[in-house]
Amino acid sequence: MLGVSFGLAITIGGTIGVGILRTPGEVAAQLPNAWLFIGVWIVGGLYALLGALSVAELGTAWPRSGGFYVFARRALGEYAGFVIGWSDWLGSCGTIAAVAIVIGEYMSAPFLSLANRRLIISLAVVIGFALLQWRGVRWGGRAQELTTLLKSLAFVALVICCFVFGSQNSAAANAVTLPTGLSLLTAIVLALQGVIVTYDGWYGMIYFGEEVRAPERDVPRAMFGGVLAVTVIYLLLNAALLYVLPMSSIANQKLAVGAAAEAVFGASGGLFIGGLAVITLLSLVNATTLSATRVLYTMSRDGLFTGRAVRVNRGGTPTVALFTSAGVAVLFILTGTFEGVLAVLAFFFVVSYSSAFLSVFVLRRREPETPRPYRTWGYPWTTAIALIGSLMFLIGAVASDTRTSIYALLLLGGSYPVFLVLKRLAR
Repeated sequence: MLGVSFGLAITIGGTIGVGILRTPGEVAAQLPNAWLFIGVWIVGGLYALLGALSVAELGTAWPRSGGFYVFARRALGEYAGFVIGWSDWLGSCGTIAAVAIVIGEYMSAPFLSLANRRLIISLAVVIGFALLQWRGVRWGGRAQELTTLLKSLAFVALVICCFVFGSQNSAAANAVTLPTGLSLLTAIVLALQGVIVTYDGWYGMIYFGEEVRAPERDVPRAMFGGVLAVTVIYLLLNAALLYVLPMSSIANQKLAVGAAAEAVFGASGGLFIGGLAVITLLSLVNATTLSATRVLYTMSRDGLFTGRAVRVNRGGTPTVALFTSAGVAVLFILTGTFEGVLAVLAFFFVVSYSSAFLSVFVLRRREPETPRPYRTWGYPWTTAIALIGSLMFLIGAVASDTRTSIYALLLLGGSYPVFLVLKRLAR
């Protein structure tokens, strides 16, 4: 059975990814002001915390493995659950593929002998973690705890080195023109969109409800502790960037954290960041594979996929669901289609947020007698704020990428016949 240490590891490890290495440059380009730059990271952390406050209630009242799918199906109906579940699962498989590709790039960069073997490295990462988790839940959990610990220590070490060994940048070098009026509001919205995506993963514990030793206690502790830990790491890291780099150097920097490492360590900073990125991404692959397996397993149990996917081995691993998820990730890598898949399914990840917050309202009204070991602090206001924030983010995503959003809506429209066919096959 899993406990708080695993919950913290899956939350931190599933949240901190390559986004934090790249997003600061995008945020600084939009908001070249130190206070606004740090402010949007604080707002992003508060949004994640508001989400955790509400979703923790669902995770303790209905502790089933499977993530957002479980709550959407119970509160909004079987078809809504189908849409949330399948988009979540396919998006997770695409994420595994994308992250494995990046790992191949980082691992092959310092070694010329590996330059032409990026594809092999990427496939080996996916298959290796699948085989590790096939050994049992304990193996996957221990791997997550170890990689998350190494990742966290590496980020903390970088922050300390920036403040101890780095040279403080001059205020004059920080002089960058800040937009005003409506342009400033637009810049804040765009910056927040990037930051919120970087915090994605704060809900990781809800994918393992049935495997948690004491969900009524461990789910809230893991979610709140994980969100706070990620927020602190992000704030310290961005403060360290501002300490060693002028805002003009951070803005539009594809790898702002790498530039800071080079400012502190010199030429060897690139190797440090490469190692940090690999550790960070290995943890993310393991966490995403664990989550994807649970979504497919629970949907299969509910008759939305083959019944064979409910098979669990002695170690507690749903083997068919695991290798199906890994197989789809491998297929994405070999065909190179994961970028398009992720672009379309990114539309649904905020829909999943919204469905969870809406489910809190629906289930409070429909099932008031259901025991709730943890009840959302500040309900209904905190849940309403989180829901409104998600809807605003969704509107912003549609406005900024209308073409992809249309594809997502077409996919949504075509999903209902697939839903009916799967139901018929299950019967």
